[in-house]
Formats: sequence, C-alpha cells, structure tokens
Amino acid sequence: MPPSASFRLVRARIPDGGNDTVETSIVVRDGRIERLGAGAAPGLPDLDAGGAWVLPGAIDGHVHFDEPGFTHREDFSSGTRAAAAGGVTTVVDMPCTSLPPVVDADAFRAKLHVIAPRAHVDFALWGGVRGNGFEPATVDRSLASLATLGVRNIKTYLISGMDTFEDLGRDELEHVMRTAARLDLVVGVHAEDREMIDAAAARAHHDPDGRSAGAYARIRSAEAEARGVQTCLELAASTGARLHIVHLACGAGVEGIRRARAGGVRVTAETCPHYLQFTVDDLLRMGAVLKTAPVVKSAADREALWQGLADGTIDMIATDHAPGQWPEEKHTGSFWSDYGGIPGVELMLSYVLSEGVAAGRISLERAVELLSAGPARVHRLGPAKGALREGADADLVIFDPAQCWTVRAAQLQTRQKYTPFEGMTMVGRVLRTFVRGVEVFEQAQGPVGKASGRLVVREPLPS
Repeated sequence: MPPSASFRLVRARIPDGGNDTVETSIVVRDGRIERLGAGAAPGLPDLDAGGAWVLPGAIDGHVHFDEPGFTHREDFSSGTRAAAAGGVTTVVDMPCTSLPPVVDADAFRAKLHVIAPRAHVDFALWGGVRGNGFEPATVDRSLASLATLGVRNIKTYLISGMDTFEDLGRDELEHVMRTAARLDLVVGVHAEDREMIDAAAARAHHDPDGRSAGAYARIRSAEAEARGVQTCLELAASTGARLHIVHLACGAGVEGIRRARAGGVRVTAETCPHYLQFTVDDLLRMGAVLKTAPVVKSAADREALWQGLADGTIDMIATDHAPGQWPEEKHTGSFWSDYGGIPGVELMLSYVLSEGVAAGRISLERAVELLSAGPARVHRLGPAKGALREGADADLVIFDPAQCWTVRAAQLQTRQKYTPFEGMTMVGRVLRTFVRGVEVFEQAQGPVGKASGRLVVREPLPS
C-alpha cells in the first residue's frame, strides 16, 4: 500500500443495517473518507477488498500500555502494534499504570512526550484522581488543567491495589464528581465496594481455603461490585456528574444502570470480552491466567451482560488490556500475589464478531456501535472517529467474516505471550488495518510501516 493515504477501496462490503452488508467503493484522500459509493476516482490507485467486510476501526477505550514506568509488562509500541493487529485504530490509555500517574497537566505532558513517537495507532489519554494525599483544592486545579489539554475522562477507584494510585472514599468521590460536573468531565470508576471486600477478606483470613482462587472470587463478589456500582449511581444522581462504569462484570450492576438511566442519571458503561466468555468455573480451572479485578462471575451474570449489550444498557466494549509479566508475575506461588490482568486489545474485535454476531447474540450493526461509535461517543473523540462517514478519518478494517482461526498466545503481538482465550476458535479475522488511510497491519506480514499514531484532539468543551 502506498504511503500517500489516498486510494479507492473497491469491492468493499460495508454494514447496511442489522446483519446486512452492501458492496460499495470507498474513496480515501489524504487520510480521510472523501466518498462512499460507486464512481471513478481519477489519479487514485485501486485497492481491492475482495468482497470482505470493511468496518470502521475499533476503539478500545480502556487499555493499560504501562509506559512510562512499567514497561516490563507492556509498552506503547508493543501495545499499539497489538491493537493494529486486532483492527483497533484508536486506544484510550489509562492514567494509573504509568509513572508519574496522569493526575495533572505536567504528568500528561511527560507521558505524551514518551509515548507519542512510539504509537502505531491513534490514541487519547485518560486523566485520573487518586487517594494519595487527596486535597480538594489541588484536585480541582489538576482537573481544570487536564481539561484544558483536552482530557475528557477521569479514572478513579473505589478499591485499588496500587500503592501509586490509591482509591477514594465516598466523600472524596463526591467531591471529584461535583468538580467534574462543573468541568463537564466524565468520571470513570472501578466500582467495587472496599468495605464489603475488606470484611470478606478478614473473615477468610483463618480459612484454610482463604488464599485460593475460589476464595478470591467469593471475596470480590457480585454483591460487592453491585454495591460499588450503586454508590456511584447515587453520587452521579446527586451531583449531576457524567458517570462511566468501567469493566462491568455483574448482572445486578446492569440492572442498576438500567434503572438509573431510566431515572435520568447520566451514566454509561462498558464490559469486556473476558466477562462475556468466562465464568468463575473457568477461573478455578485456569487459575491466575484469568485473574482480573473485577473477577469473572456466574453464567447468569454473563448472560445479563450479553443482554445489556443487546438492549443498549451497556454502551461499549473495551478490554482493560493489562498484561502481567509472563510467566513471573502470573506464577508467584500464591494466587493472591499473582498479577491481576490479562492482554486483550488484539482479540476484542474478532471475539465480538465471532461470539456476538456469528453466534447470533447481537447484530453486526450493534457490534459496530459497541466497538466503534459507542466508545467514540463516550470518549468524545469527535466526528473523525467511530464511523464510516464522509469527512471522517479513514480508520478502516478489512475483515473476513468466514475465516476461522485458533487463538495462540505465541502468535500475538502483545509483549506478554499468554491469554485465557488460548486454543479458542474464532469465526472471522482481521485481514488489514488502516489508520487515517495508512496501512498499519496486513495479515501475512503483521504490523507494517513506521509508528505514525497521533494524539486525538478531543471535542472541545461546550461554550
């Protein structure tokens, strides 16, 4: 593919409502979609999609690429190469797994300086608020400074295991939400109730089984997550803040969000492929390879998540891509000290199209909403991202919906070669990925081209 980012893509089948697709041409000029539809494009080379699907690039709104500070796990180069291989053309990186954490403008600039030359796909950054030395006036100044840099989403925790990014109490979270409402920032919360979890952990302390995977799952229970979600919903209702529940894993949380939204609370939510595929029985079988927080739940919770995706209660799918160093951090000798996190960015699009669309759980139209348009809206990435429309960035994925393949961790682009999806057969595979018209992945070659990803300029605050 020539590096000009200008071409006509022919024999492309694009989504056309429900599960339908229609064959058309896409004219790309200088990295943007100039025209959808048949017609000549003098002076532009033709690129033949061969009748494959052409989809808007997926947006993963929740990744931990660990740079700077934790690059023994992942870095921005390897993480964005994995994204490109998975048809993800924009990522939104979390503030907590880098040093310094992105809690103010200085940290934002420091991180941007390091990662910008290493990005193979486009990116945006979450800001954050941590409990370490929480001081309301300092938090207010920091959030305002982040907003001036285009940050629109702020991450917090009700329970955190990171010394460098401690969780917030209810009163602190309420203060953050009031400030965020004034600045029109979205507050994303890891919503598990610390009090319930600490109490359950204390009860398990003298249990001979208290340090097992099963005990971990019982302590990080669906009830604790549901209470955390409810706390956030109550605070969003009282403060008027925009709330986003990250990595939702329990059915009671889905129902709580459904009720709150019907009552006028401004809340969005995401879930992850591992919560849609696995249950606690898989955790007991696989051990730390599947350890995450929140933990995977029951089959009933899993089905409630799929229903929430289908009916619109859940707005988007993200991965919480957060690999630990393999195998050292996943085999420490104790499940409780094993690292909690898994790779995911490379498999998200194929998983959703395989287990969602091909399996008949959701339509292709809904899948594109969950993978592209939904996260573009939640993260306010503007009209340039998230859809096949004239004037938008030519973030394109050529996808073969019929090609079956088997997931092998050793073949993934992520720096850490493990996945709970090992050995799974998926229906449909990414053939090629383009970011602003520049090819960044081709199935036979892998990642191609130089790192040319850019910081996405966010939609401006309303006047």
